[in-house]
Amino acid sequence: MAVVADPIARLVKELARLPGIGEKTAQRLAFHILKAGPGYAGDLAAAITGAVSDVRLCSSCQTLTDRDPCPICSDPARDARTICVVEGVPDLVAIERTHEYRGHYHVLHGALSPLDGVGPGDIKVRELMLRLERAPAEEVVLATNPDVEGEATALYLQRLLKPLGIRVTRIAQGVPVGGDLEYADQVTLARALAGRREL
Repeated sequence: MAVVADPIARLVKELARLPGIGEKTAQRLAFHILKAGPGYAGDLAAAITGAVSDVRLCSSCQTLTDRDPCPICSDPARDARTICVVEGVPDLVAIERTHEYRGHYHVLHGALSPLDGVGPGDIKVRELMLRLERAPAEEVVLATNPDVEGEATALYLQRLLKPLGIRVTRIAQGVPVGGDLEYADQVTLARALAGRREL
């Protein structure tokens, strides 16, 4: 005999598939949605559907956006001569919150991880190289996470970019090793950006 109705069980199952959401949290979310009523559920469903249908990758920096080019790439006040390479969109958002960086970005959508079968063709390295061919930059800031995969990705990109005569820098330490940029506080990220060093 089922403890909860099938539609609730299905909702819990789908919510539990989200990263970082266990079964108990999924159950709490499901009951919250049901308690909030059909209007909230409809708005939530419309927001999810709208995000999936309207959001795409920026043709320049590969961030998620609803217009192409994205607001950062199309902002004339930003310095297009500097490109900050990050692993994911949450990292870009974290750096933007510091208000210390006024250049452009490039989102890799991952990091090199040979053990997991993730190679250069699985992340947006090719797009970065094509972008630099079209519009050469003076500096590329490697702001990958300070973990094994992020360091391997930074080293790989350094080897690709150095022969092009581009200044390649790495964000300074201060972000904890093994941590994700998305969870670092603004002061730590600001100091890491200000203290970046050439590789």
